[in-house]
Amino acid sequence: MTIALSRLAAALGVLALLGASAAFAKPASAPLPQLHEQHGATQLIVDGKPFLVLGGELNNSSASSVAFMQPIWPALSAMTINTVIVPAYWELLEPSEGKFDFSGVDVLIAKARKQNQHVVLLWFGSWKNSMSSYTPAWVKKDQQRFPRAARSNGSSLELLSALGEESLSVDRRAFVALMQHVRASDSANHTVIMVQPENEVGMVEEGRDHSALANAAFAAPVPAQLTDYLATHKDSLQPALKEAWQSHGFKQGASWEETFGASLATDELFNAWTQALYTGKVAAAGKAVYPLPMYANAALIRPGFQPGQYVSGGPLPHLFDVWHAAAPAIDILSPDLYFPNGGEWAQKYKRPGNPLFVPEMGRVSGAEMGATMLWAFGQLDAIGMSPYAPEYLIDADRKAVTAAFGVVRQLAPFILEAQGTGKMFGVRPPVAFDGSQTLTPQKFTLGTYTFDVRFKNPAPISIGQREDVEMPGAHGGLIIQTGPDEFLVGGTGMNIYFGTTTDANAGIESIWEGLFVRGKWVPGRCMNGDENNQGRQLKVPTGEFTIHKLRLYHYH
Repeated sequence: MTIALSRLAAALGVLALLGASAAFAKPASAPLPQLHEQHGATQLIVDGKPFLVLGGELNNSSASSVAFMQPIWPALSAMTINTVIVPAYWELLEPSEGKFDFSGVDVLIAKARKQNQHVVLLWFGSWKNSMSSYTPAWVKKDQQRFPRAARSNGSSLELLSALGEESLSVDRRAFVALMQHVRASDSANHTVIMVQPENEVGMVEEGRDHSALANAAFAAPVPAQLTDYLATHKDSLQPALKEAWQSHGFKQGASWEETFGASLATDELFNAWTQALYTGKVAAAGKAVYPLPMYANAALIRPGFQPGQYVSGGPLPHLFDVWHAAAPAIDILSPDLYFPNGGEWAQKYKRPGNPLFVPEMGRVSGAEMGATMLWAFGQLDAIGMSPYAPEYLIDADRKAVTAAFGVVRQLAPFILEAQGTGKMFGVRPPVAFDGSQTLTPQKFTLGTYTFDVRFKNPAPISIGQREDVEMPGAHGGLIIQTGPDEFLVGGTGMNIYFGTTTDANAGIESIWEGLFVRGKWVPGRCMNGDENNQGRQLKVPTGEFTIHKLRLYHYH
């Protein structure tokens, strides 16, 4: 990271402290956190105001120890994270059946509240990363009462069957107890703003459960709850699902294979239905006592993988219809972005009525995560983005994420105002699964101006170079129109050229770098001369995340 980035990160740390006292100010009798459609975009409303989640999802085991978390809390605060995403572990919450211990959850909520951070609770219940390793010992050891899913050869998996009625009953009971406790301890503060029932639901090794319970359900008629939903939404179904159903005569009241055909895809449909139904019932029971927004997250698919090779049956794009039919209490279906082509996946989750919320992202550099976050807020109207395991980020990645968070924090009022209005766009080069990027210039229009965004520096003619050279580092950001001729640009690694939608030319009236402090613009340098290529372009530098205020004008 450059010296400029370090200066910005330090400044943003000051901003975080300046804004801390007001962060949790709420009007009297503020409503519960909720999702609300505002000028064409679904937004998360916290204490009566739109809110962007700048999150950090803790590593699986970090939150299980109060002592282990002690040095982590200040580090999270230094990163200007406004929402900590933390597990509530069933095995620790109910170590003996019917006897609940909420002390760990209470400490987490209290610590976050003290730091003016919100909390998203993850219910590590029957399933976490497709397995059942976080269930209490009394559940794990009683396989008669709590049956396991089975492979096609009959052997058991470390995975509860979604057909186990007792498993659903005790999971639902524990989740309700958790939600009742959160309501009693936090309803006046709204520290907890969302909840995730279960985690990365699905099945690996097989496309579906082959236990006796599951085989009987697979041979029975597809539930009317699903086929009725499919019939009602026939015109908007996911293509593969519609084709499978249509090719078998749009049957209703027939077995799964008679309805959709004998295939791994049908196995996965069945698994999605059973696990989504289970998850939806857990969510609905919790919402009945404390109706916070709830989401389900998905582990994504590597190229060429088939059901059983990936976490099959989770809330993946080709299974959205099944999840909507089975689990209406789930408000958001979310992707966990661990592939370089995370942007491609994120676009699949931005659907009407399904705002983009990314609870986990990683396995790329902090600068790449930061560029993706800015693009998602600007282009996809995201309600939240969250790197995974921020406590384990290396220093360079932590600084980059902190700087990107700082830009979003400062621009949040403008982002929230612009979402859904067409007055904002995000910029990000398409990235393939192998990490290669397409650096083709991107063109956008805001008002009467056009923006030609490039990710290469012009070839220096003076030394005879002919080809433009890629700007080093990550590329991405967002541009917001704040007036007829005024724009805010946040991001990294871009060169932006300007035109108009008329026969006039676009000129640069001024470019200022700067910061927003308590919502007030504090200018830095006026970027003219060599800094804007003699009035030709806005240079958004690489190796740092910056904000520029831009004014354009028309001339002939």
